[in-house]
Amino acid sequence: MTDSRPLQGESPVAQLDVTISACEDGTFQKRGHKTRILSPEEAEKLAKEQVLVSDFKQQKLEKEAQKNWDLFYKRNSTNFFKDRHWTTREFEELKACREFEDQKLTILEAGCGVGNCLFPLLEEDLNIFAYACDFSPRAVEYVKQNPLYDAQRCKAFQCDLTKDNILENVPSDSVDVVTLIFVLSAVHPEKMHLVLHNLYKVLKPGKCVLFRDYGLYDHAMLRFKSANKLGENFYVRQDGTRSYFFTDVACCKTFSLPGASNSIKMQRLWAGLG
Repeated sequence: MTDSRPLQGESPVAQLDVTISACEDGTFQKRGHKTRILSPEEAEKLAKEQVLVSDFKQQKLEKEAQKNWDLFYKRNSTNFFKDRHWTTREFEELKACREFEDQKLTILEAGCGVGNCLFPLLEEDLNIFAYACDFSPRAVEYVKQNPLYDAQRCKAFQCDLTKDNILENVPSDSVDVVTLIFVLSAVHPEKMHLVLHNLYKVLKPGKCVLFRDYGLYDHAMLRFKSANKLGENFYVRQDGTRSYFFTDVACCKTFSLPGASNSIKMQRLWAGLG
């Protein structure tokens, strides 16, 4: 196997610029779509990769998903990803959702890792209280050990969003903004809706989820070998962590939750690390 995870400085290459908002009747409105065009060689490579990882190994990967992410953070500590200082620039909703200038916002960073998005955001905006959770207990400990961690402004906790009840750590209908950045791609496609249902519990009515993740035909996707394929647009890395590559159609399907009371706005779906 080969590890196809992008390097720290790698820029987006397979860009999908998508705005999706849920209407009252449950339908979706979207505008804007631009995807990377494959070269003939790349298209041929993908066409040949039809053999999937065995069901036995896929079940093992699902069972050991948390362990594999914990081992990833054990190996890499806090050094793998760069701090994400682009959050407020790319997601204008972080400022636009305020009703008045000095309003204090409550956010939830779902899949916080070691805080590469969390801490730059807290430094830039002093009127934010942040809940931050991650699948990996080790990653959460790194967040708590960070000198910038302040329990008056942040609460970090471990959570498997596909099965743990997030209400044990975050009050119902209390969050103005949920950030879901390079997180959902690591979840099995059949369980993505469970993550969204969990997030809906804490999101205030009418508020939004800010979503950025890998897009179809990202260079990282093209580096995978046939032995790494789990399903359509779904792959496993050498370290056992997994990655799904989104299309706008897949996003509509994933974020369409029947009976949900909140609207979701998804902004700027990119491929690659921001």
